[in-house]
Amino acid sequence: MKLVMLTGMSGAGKSTALKMMEDIGFYCVDNLPIPLIEKFVELSANSKEELQKFAIGVDIRSGEAFSELHEVLDRLDEKGRAPEILFLDSEDSVLVKRYKETRRNHPLSGGERVEAGIIQERARLDFLRQRADYIIDTSRLLTRELRAELDKIFVQKQNYKNLFITVLSFGFKYGIPSDSDLVFDVRFLPNPYYVAELRPKSGNDKEIQDYVLQFKESHEFLNKLKDMIEFLIPNYIIEGKNQLVISIGCTGGKHRSVTLANELYKTLSLNKEYGLKIEHRDIEKDALRK
Repeated sequence: MKLVMLTGMSGAGKSTALKMMEDIGFYCVDNLPIPLIEKFVELSANSKEELQKFAIGVDIRSGEAFSELHEVLDRLDEKGRAPEILFLDSEDSVLVKRYKETRRNHPLSGGERVEAGIIQERARLDFLRQRADYIIDTSRLLTRELRAELDKIFVQKQNYKNLFITVLSFGFKYGIPSDSDLVFDVRFLPNPYYVAELRPKSGNDKEIQDYVLQFKESHEFLNKLKDMIEFLIPNYIIEGKNQLVISIGCTGGKHRSVTLANELYKTLSLNKEYGLKIEHRDIEKDALRK
C-alpha cells in the first residue's frame, strides 16, 4: 500500500496537487479530521479492494485538533504505517499575491493582514515540514510543471532531492531578477547585437549560438560554471534548500545570456534528481520596444 499525506502552506497549491494525485491513480481524501486519520490508515492497510494508493489532504483547516497530528504520526510510525509526507511551500510574497488576486482571507489571519496569518501558519506547520519526505516550492511553478514533479515522484519513482532549479537569462538594463540566488554576468563576451544580420535573432537561434560559442572564453566560462554548480547542488540539498535560481545576464537578455543559459540547462538536465526549468525573462523586450 502507498500512503501519502499532502500538506503545506495555504495558497501553495494543495487542492490542485490533490486533484493531480487523483489523476495518477490515488484515492484522495481532503481535510480528513485528525482523530480519523489512524482509523483511515488502518482501513486502507486492510483493504482488499484494487485501490492500493491513498492520499490524505491535511492542513491548518483542522483547527485545534491540528496540534494532535504530531502524536498521530508518531503512533503510525511506531506501527510501521507512517505516511510519506509531501509538503507544498511557497515564498511569503507569492502567497500574499495569490490571496490578493483571489480576494480570499487567510484561514488564520482573522481581522489582521494576510502576512500575520502566514507567519502563524508557518510556525504551526514547521514540524510537518521537518518530517516531510518531499518538499516542493511552487513559487515559480506553472500547473504543468507541478504535475511533472508529482509524476517524477509518484509515477516514475525517481530519487527526489527536494530541490527545484530555475536557469534564468535576463538583461541587465531591465534589472537583476530579485529572486536570484546566483548571478553571472556574461557581458565580457563579444555581442552579436553589433552584427547587423544577427541583431534580430535570439540565443534560441543556431546562428546566435554558433556566434557566441565560437569563442574559447565562452567554453571556459561554461566549464567553470558547470563545475561550480555541480559542486554547489549537493551541498544546497544537504542544507535543505528547495529553490535555486541561477541567473545569467547580458546587456539586453536576448543573445549571449540566452545561449549560455540554454547550454547550462542542457548539462543540468542530464541529472534527474531535482526539478529543472529554464526561463528567458527579457528575450522579447527589445522587439516590443521597437
